[in-house]
Amino acid sequence: MVEVLSSRTLLHPTDVERSRAFYRDVVGLAVYREFNTGGGTYGTVFFLGGGFLELSGHSPTAPAAEPVQLWLQVPDIARARAELAERGAVIAREPRREPWGLVEMWLQDPDGLWLCVVEVPEDHPIRSRG
Repeated sequence: MVEVLSSRTLLHPTDVERSRAFYRDVVGLAVYREFNTGGGTYGTVFFLGGGFLELSGHSPTAPAAEPVQLWLQVPDIARARAELAERGAVIAREPRREPWGLVEMWLQDPDGLWLCVVEVPEDHPIRSRG
């Protein structure tokens, strides 16, 4: 097994400024760091719970929406839904409890990448009881 010290999800959006505004201002992710990628552009790394989300570079076409999805766990999905909608996010699927016990809500970023916003109910087995 390779020892992994850190990880991040990399996105190369079609419009990095539009995506940066979405993840910063609509989703409300905090910036971990920004860096110069050359040619007058820069990348942004956001805190993403226990990992990171990096927006850098440029994709000439929208990324495939299905192979990559972001799973964002929140403590209160009703509050998250209200905040996201207030900031302009279009909720593709309203929060609902799934047969596997998680409460899930879905939305898309400006390039069509799916974000699953999840609340883990207190009675769910993956909830830490420590």
